[in-house]
Amino acid sequence: MKKFETFSGIAAPMPLVNIDTDMIIPKVFLKSIQRTGFGKNLFDEMRYNRDGTEIEDFVLNKPQYREASILVAGDNFGCGSSREHAPWALEDFGIKVIVSTSFADIFFNNCFKNGMLPVVLPQEQVDLLMKDAEKGENARMTVDLEAQEITTSDGDVIKFDVDAFKKHCLLNGLDDIGLTMEKAASIDSYESKASAERPWV
Repeated sequence: MKKFETFSGIAAPMPLVNIDTDMIIPKVFLKSIQRTGFGKNLFDEMRYNRDGTEIEDFVLNKPQYREASILVAGDNFGCGSSREHAPWALEDFGIKVIVSTSFADIFFNNCFKNGMLPVVLPQEQVDLLMKDAEKGENARMTVDLEAQEITTSDGDVIKFDVDAFKKHCLLNGLDDIGLTMEKAASIDSYESKASAERPWV
């Protein structure tokens, strides 16, 4: 997993509430356990007509938001069935940060395990970021995980909370496998000792 670094990016406004995982990546596309390739089907039923043409007024189809790396979303983002393909699709599209007043628990935790930062803020601060995002591609936000700050295009700074352990994992690019590999020397030592003490196993 890549380390999460401070970056400036375009924020797309998506004020819909209760965006569930089937809206993020419809079940018809859950045919692979590879983490890549899902970005093209992100929000598929909202992005495309039945004939495959783009729905022009969907936010991520608008020219100013095609390169968005931040989503400012409505309440209860990521609800519904617990599919890890949802954060895979968002990450594959290029989304690094999602801001909302609340997230479904499983989706929230899956974001961290896939290198994305979900930020929970009070409604008034989400409204401020939503308004800033509506300015389009010229209104770039800066997200600093180390300082736990989001800076708007106008220079307003919004502080956010994040679990210390999850922050450590993102900053160091550690998913569950990476965390295990940090203990590789201890694991090898244990295995060698166990093998010597119980050679019949």
